[in-house]
Amino acid sequence: MCLLSEVENARKHVGIGGGMLRGLDIPPSWLAVAAGLAWGLNWLVPELGFGWAWSQVVGTGLVALGLGAMGLALWEMLRARTTFIPRQKPTALVNSGIFRLSRNPIYLGDTLVLAGLILRWDALVALPIVPLFGAWITRRFILGEEAGLLSAFGGDFEEWRSQVRRWI
Repeated sequence: MCLLSEVENARKHVGIGGGMLRGLDIPPSWLAVAAGLAWGLNWLVPELGFGWAWSQVVGTGLVALGLGAMGLALWEMLRARTTFIPRQKPTALVNSGIFRLSRNPIYLGDTLVLAGLILRWDALVALPIVPLFGAWITRRFILGEEAGLLSAFGGDFEEWRSQVRRWI
């Protein structure tokens, strides 16, 4: 099965290096890198902005929505007494609350925050970073986490996966 081989490959790929670098290989660090790239591109070519007043409002809304999704997901994971830290073994399959809408609401939240920041900064040239960030997070974290969930929860995970999309 294609998905199983993908998640097994992702599972084997654990870190970007040893020691301190491995501790930095977490989604918030990658969000900071992507946001830094977006800000840097905006600084280099500020004239490629939208120039639309609504982008500030929409950007702020997306940041708030992203932070809200992360908070709701964290709440559900804490209620279930399972880890929210990538690459740690889960002790419960969380499929309640916001997890009924997305299998990865924290990563979705990261992506919404990034898109919101880009809109707030009026950085049209940085918009392609958003799907690249989503693809990177999927490869770097989500596939391995799904392998862990499949291994730990088997059929229950398969059923949930068939009913709930990865992102939205």
